[in-house]
Amino acid sequence: MATINLGSIKFKWKGTYNGATAYTVDDVVEYNGSSYICILASTGNLPTNATYFEQMSSAGTNGTDLTTTLTTQGDIVYRDASGLARLGAGTSGQFLKTLGTGANPVWGDAGGAIKQIRIGGTSASQYSNSSSTYVDVGADYNVGITPTSSSNRILIYVQTAIQMGSQGRAYFTIEKSGDTSGNGDLHTNYNVSADSMANQENITSQGNGYISFLHIDNTIASTNALNYKLRASTSNGSNLSVGVASSANFMMAIELDGGLF
Repeated sequence: MATINLGSIKFKWKGTYNGATAYTVDDVVEYNGSSYICILASTGNLPTNATYFEQMSSAGTNGTDLTTTLTTQGDIVYRDASGLARLGAGTSGQFLKTLGTGANPVWGDAGGAIKQIRIGGTSASQYSNSSSTYVDVGADYNVGITPTSSSNRILIYVQTAIQMGSQGRAYFTIEKSGDTSGNGDLHTNYNVSADSMANQENITSQGNGYISFLHIDNTIASTNALNYKLRASTSNGSNLSVGVASSANFMMAIELDGGLF
């Protein structure tokens, strides 16, 4: 009766291939990251020789060694236009901000949507005019602001009390100056045929009113110092007084993150 060696009915792991070792059938070796099983006993024949070995598994693709990209605690890795890149740790309190498709991530300040606020004309004095075309409403009715980014927007708020000397309508606009483009009276940003940002009709011979309005300037073209001022006109050239009755008169400029829009 035949004798069977049960210890030979299995693969025999032999470790890394050695050209000086005699391999027999079912010996398994590792060679260049892949594994091979011996199918014909031999010595000195590489596992890639299909006469003596069959491949059992192949080596996978080596992962990227990030130790050459990430150098400092707090680094993160991202994919730029050409490959993996390092973004060094930002400053305390910043957050990771995406700039959209085709752009690299950056660290952003956690300041929220409002970047800065400037207030002008808090002590604005009373001013009168009777022009039927737009004129400046006094030196006090203006506010200056320097945008931190040309992609942001400037919100302008105006508040004042008015009085007209006769029946008619008062018109108001805001003029911008200092930018590389988009300067001038801004009411035409709403509609090229618009006549004002706000207006008020007086139906008595002499009456008081209150003007309060907002405007978002979306024509910012630079980070130049900008100046906004209130301008007014009347429908019939009647006398218009601005800043009457000891009212709280002021203009405010608020820089908003352009990502809101």
